[in-house]
Amino acid sequence: MRIHAVHHLYQERLARSTRPYRARGCNVERCSFCMLRPHLCICADKPQISSQAAFLLLMYDDEVLKPSNTGRLIADLFEDTFAYIWSRTEPDPALLALLADPQWQPYVVFPAEYTEPERVAENVVIEPGKRPLFILLDGSWAEAKKMFRKSPYLNDFPVLSIQTEQPSRYKVREAAKAGQLGTAEVAARIIDRYGEAHNAETLDLWFDVFREHYLTGKLNRQLPEASAMKQLNAFVAA
Repeated sequence: MRIHAVHHLYQERLARSTRPYRARGCNVERCSFCMLRPHLCICADKPQISSQAAFLLLMYDDEVLKPSNTGRLIADLFEDTFAYIWSRTEPDPALLALLADPQWQPYVVFPAEYTEPERVAENVVIEPGKRPLFILLDGSWAEAKKMFRKSPYLNDFPVLSIQTEQPSRYKVREAAKAGQLGTAEVAARIIDRYGEAHNAETLDLWFDVFREHYLTGKLNRQLPEASAMKQLNAFVAA
């Protein structure tokens, strides 16, 4: 199994915790990688993809510790995924170096209504010799808005917004805003817009697998016969 940036960030965040993490469900035994109950672990089932895109997950404080976080699903599939804890006053030097690296063309993924019209990018247009770096602000809606407002090192990058009429399939947390999607759902819409439709569908199906397994464990149910994993395997094999 490939150990990725979110796994490393999870361990780093645990190591600097001054007290145990006590969110809902904290006493449940879980796989430390997929954060599911051991009998529902999906680590051995990750599909493999190839992509020209990269993702940067800027995570709000303890977001990486939450079992319900879906940012890790992006890192499961996209090899070039970077993850950092957000800081208003002391951003990680490695984060700033990543944003300044000329191989990347960063886009901040956020609703257009919260920024100036001239900053909004209608399409993903990549300069020769560069690759897209999609920046996702990973936290609650209130936390994401705070990160967007108070991260001056992101202010020079275009904002990529998505519009969707489909409601979120994410039933693990209650959305604070109408039309709000889970982080992995947003990433799938972005990667589809970039032109990697197959990767977008794979991420959507992987998201469904996680959601189904998470809720199965939470509600002490059995996985359905027509499971999301079977749908994913059929798509990958096609």
